[in-house]
Amino acid sequence: MAKSKNSEIIVGLDIGTTKIACIVGEVTEDGVDIIGIGTAPSKGMRRGNVVNIDATVTSIRQAVDEAENMAGCEISSVYAAISGPNVRGMNKNGIVAIKDKEIRSADIVRVLDQAKAVAIPMDREVLHVLPQQYLVDDQDGIRDPLGMSGVRLEAKVHIVTSLVASVQNVIRCANRCNLQVADIVLESLAASQAVLEDDEKELGVALIDIGGGTCDIMVYADGAIVHTSVIELGGERVTNDIATLLRTPLESAEKLKRKYGCAWSQLVDQSETMEVPSVGGRGPRTIKRSELVQVIEPRIEEIFEFVKKDLMRSGYYDTLAAGIVLTGGATVMEGIVEVAEQVLELPTRRGAPTKIGGLVDVVRSPSYSTGVGLVMFGADQGKSIQLPIRSEDRPGMFKRAWSRLAEMF
Repeated sequence: MAKSKNSEIIVGLDIGTTKIACIVGEVTEDGVDIIGIGTAPSKGMRRGNVVNIDATVTSIRQAVDEAENMAGCEISSVYAAISGPNVRGMNKNGIVAIKDKEIRSADIVRVLDQAKAVAIPMDREVLHVLPQQYLVDDQDGIRDPLGMSGVRLEAKVHIVTSLVASVQNVIRCANRCNLQVADIVLESLAASQAVLEDDEKELGVALIDIGGGTCDIMVYADGAIVHTSVIELGGERVTNDIATLLRTPLESAEKLKRKYGCAWSQLVDQSETMEVPSVGGRGPRTIKRSELVQVIEPRIEEIFEFVKKDLMRSGYYDTLAAGIVLTGGATVMEGIVEVAEQVLELPTRRGAPTKIGGLVDVVRSPSYSTGVGLVMFGADQGKSIQLPIRSEDRPGMFKRAWSRLAEMF
């Protein structure tokens, strides 16, 4: 696919536990058009973290090559997602004095720097500083204080941190594929860009992103992020349960889950049957589909029980007027919305990427929410890359990792 030299291309790389997705977007006057998609089975990841560099690099290359062929361009810079139990979120605030009685850009930078100047362990780094609201001389609820008059500026922010090693491993994998990492983005933050509506964020909503290895939670209130967390439960646990209780290989368990899986027993015809492969060279067996559902439903209920406890602990459970939005590959399963509503006792919908053009029909699935969200995040940052891309423009392997460490010190 031919492109002009001024085409603005942004690439999102979602390195998940079960799937690598590479999404290529082109910035247009109307927003973002998706022009390329590449996917590959994820090998080398466990619960959102890299556990095998070589296997992860191979999977990334496969997904990137596929996306390059579809988009007709060479990819050298990506926005990469990160998740895992090492991610932490906290609310902080900062206060500065205003020198000239008028708030300038430098004052906003100073107050955000002051807010993020919190004591964190040496093995952690700040991923995001997300402003919630500003206060000017005790006047609260201000979204943009630039140009306002006052003598004191306060910022309330949500800070997301992760282990330095986790971030470096993602960057190392990308660099070994000759890719520069433009930024590391929290998975749930990226997904929220793609699936949440502005009125939901204002009313109060919880995004539940359930992938293969983790369940990411992000809560919005009054249009701002107030809570983030990660639970070590995902679709892989369901697959393992199916393999163990139905005595079938893991690969077959995953296929059964995708083809016949249902999270709510009331949606299944009790007379419906399916064929289950056996292990050890034994012949396949025929069982009722309801037996598969009896394995899946308790695990899905358990995931939402953990989600409910997390929301209760956060203190924002009662503020979720817009309810719950489910996304991520594991939420494609039939009946999962009904189970979520039953356990969480809140209105629930399934979220897929919106507000995009191009290959809409292909990416309009919860599986691609993070990848599309990364492209939208990059478009908002205005850090697009220009075509054509020359090999000599690619940075060194650890350039970004060292720059992040330098910022910490």
